[in-house]
Amino acid sequence: MNHAPAFLLYLNVLVVATCGLIYELLAGTLASYVLGDSVTQFSLIIGVYLSALGVGAWLSRFVDSGLARCFLEVELGVALLGGLSAPILFLSFAWLAWFRVVLFGLVFLIGTLVGLELPLLMRILQGNVDFRDLVSRVLAFDYLGALFASILFPLFFVPRLGLVRTSLVFGAMNALVALWGTSLLRPLLKGGTRGLRVRALIVLGVLAAGLFQADRLTLLAEESRFQNPVVFARTTPYQRIVVTRTDHSFQLFLNGNLQFNSVDEYRYHEALVHPAMSLRPHARRVLMLGGGDGLAVRELLRYPQIESITLVDIDPGMTGLSREFAPLRDLNGGGLDDPRVTIVNQDALIWLEGPGEPFDIALVDFPDPSTFSLGKLYTTRFYRLLKQRLRDDAAVAIQCTSPLTAPRSYWCILRTMESAGFIVRPYHAAVPSFGVWGYALASVNEFATPERVLPEVAGGLRYLNDAGLRQMFELPLDLSPRDVEINRLDNQILVRYYEDEWARWN
Repeated sequence: MNHAPAFLLYLNVLVVATCGLIYELLAGTLASYVLGDSVTQFSLIIGVYLSALGVGAWLSRFVDSGLARCFLEVELGVALLGGLSAPILFLSFAWLAWFRVVLFGLVFLIGTLVGLELPLLMRILQGNVDFRDLVSRVLAFDYLGALFASILFPLFFVPRLGLVRTSLVFGAMNALVALWGTSLLRPLLKGGTRGLRVRALIVLGVLAAGLFQADRLTLLAEESRFQNPVVFARTTPYQRIVVTRTDHSFQLFLNGNLQFNSVDEYRYHEALVHPAMSLRPHARRVLMLGGGDGLAVRELLRYPQIESITLVDIDPGMTGLSREFAPLRDLNGGGLDDPRVTIVNQDALIWLEGPGEPFDIALVDFPDPSTFSLGKLYTTRFYRLLKQRLRDDAAVAIQCTSPLTAPRSYWCILRTMESAGFIVRPYHAAVPSFGVWGYALASVNEFATPERVLPEVAGGLRYLNDAGLRQMFELPLDLSPRDVEINRLDNQILVRYYEDEWARWN
């Protein structure tokens, strides 16, 4: 075999390694999306996949003849299983009680087949390349493929194609490698190539049909998962946004987690916004971190004294939806188009590191700390940066998950704020869609909890009045403080608290 075909086989190694890791990342992402507990899911899937690679490598020793044909047959198997992995996992979660068996079984089968491929390729090449060069080149292309997959998966493929299309595209890539291999390895294929080529074309046809129906497959899986019909779905570089609807309300989900229900969101957002405004009634400049749905901004715009609101939300897809999706725009009153509102689509932690004039009030409405990327927004580092962007007498209000369902998570957030130099008062509200929900009101200086809703907004609220405001700061026994660790960037203990506590309810 001359040098040109050898180099082309090295390119096959690159494709094999890239596709194999893509399938692993897809499985981990889907598992964390539908099951939660992202740390555990990714850890288990990585472990199962790596062990399966070893099993595949071990099984390759039993292939004594027909190496090229075996390699191409395995490649077609990877194409079909890997390409259909995302649709299979989505649909099996919706319809099967034993989803985890399907998940780990599929990961193990794909890993075993990928583990078979590299030893077979090395044995095909070994008679034409010096052993030292063979090992170094194959491993170099293998690791380079892993690098490509790890970079392109979160930055390009998932945001541009979505999970289902990504798996189908890479399955088709494997099938094309097999089809190409029937020509490249023709001298080594005894018995002809017609059967292999026909099977490769059939696999490509199945995957092409899946690509054509990808939106319908995703919608079918999501409608099976959500209680109500899906009326909007979008995958952004940061999250999966889904809106469901009933006859009288709609619900917004991020990565499968409910963010609000239009029928009772007013309770949540009035509780977030108005205690801080009652504490600092002369506030002019407000910082809104998160809250790209515009519903907290709607509450802030009730106050005529507010001159500017800076909304920092990482996802332009979310803030764009709030302005363009008619039901949500009607619900938030078109607040994001108000001239007093400035939208900044940037990571809040990075944005806080920059310069700027101090704010009178900061409201923090991030999703719950279910992942490390969200958990960093609840660390001592984040709260110290936030403190630097506030006036000395500024007020801060933060949503802190449920103190009833996840008490350690709730108190971890409060204790972390205290360790960053804030004086913190816990409070809670009853939101039917969420149950008992927790918040924190904080300031750098000592303060008394507010007792009155400001008169300029009192007449327009649906939930809060003076008595309700006072009652929110009275904690019953089952919401009492817990002994917890501080959440720091280097430990992210809050994510573990959150996963453990919510797993009992899910």
